[in-house]
Amino acid sequence: MSLAFVIVRSCPGLCEHLPSQREDANSCAFDWREVEILMFLSAIVMMKNRRAITLEQHIGNIFLFSKVANVVLFFRVDLRLGLLYLTLCVVFLITCKPPLYMGPEYIKYFSDSTIDEELQRDGRVTWIVEFYANWSPDCQSFAPIFADLSLKYNCVGLKFGKVDIGQYGAVAERYKVNASPLCKQLPSLLLLQGGRELLRRPLVDNKGRAIGWNFTEENIIREFNLNEIFQRCKKFNKGEKPEELTLLQETPEEEQPIGPHEEEPESKKDK
Repeated sequence: MSLAFVIVRSCPGLCEHLPSQREDANSCAFDWREVEILMFLSAIVMMKNRRAITLEQHIGNIFLFSKVANVVLFFRVDLRLGLLYLTLCVVFLITCKPPLYMGPEYIKYFSDSTIDEELQRDGRVTWIVEFYANWSPDCQSFAPIFADLSLKYNCVGLKFGKVDIGQYGAVAERYKVNASPLCKQLPSLLLLQGGRELLRRPLVDNKGRAIGWNFTEENIIREFNLNEIFQRCKKFNKGEKPEELTLLQETPEEEQPIGPHEEEPESKKDK
């Protein structure tokens, strides 16, 4: 699909039937406008791949924008060819959905009726919860990274969870995560303890749009202070006092300067 126009333009027996704006009237070679469109495509792909995290995202961006360029090129040559190619793209999009991550993980999947109860069940347990939607390419690319983190850091006092806000919209409203593609808040990672939000990535500006943040494993470990939390949490047992666990989140709160007498969780939530 991504190479369709290149194949049609270069294949003998097909290219002879295509119009061309070349001075030599060679319909089996690209004209200057087509070369310009392909160069513009290359520039767009390079810009988009600067924020790509995984190899799958890099390849996905190439495929996506190549098909966009093919639509433009086919419409420019012949309206019927453009409509045919666009129809094939729509059919391909509907029938060939990206595969979901099915690898190993230590993640609990929440529903609308279970998330609040589970997060508030034990105030000593720290949760890292991903708010995602299956239709989001960014969420699909992030799934193996989050699964790998759960395999490395899951313990009695530190657990990982996910909730599909595409299916449970009420959960998104309660936790103030906007599922709109325009807001770019998916995926969202929340650090919670006793049902209280202590840290969130990405942050959201006053207009409700997410502030750019790369969901790499290194960034998550650093921003959520997972190494220190894990070292403390894995020593916990049921006989310890909850007060000892509440000190875990003081380190992430230091990212935003607060007064010595302010209540940290409430201050973070207001932001």
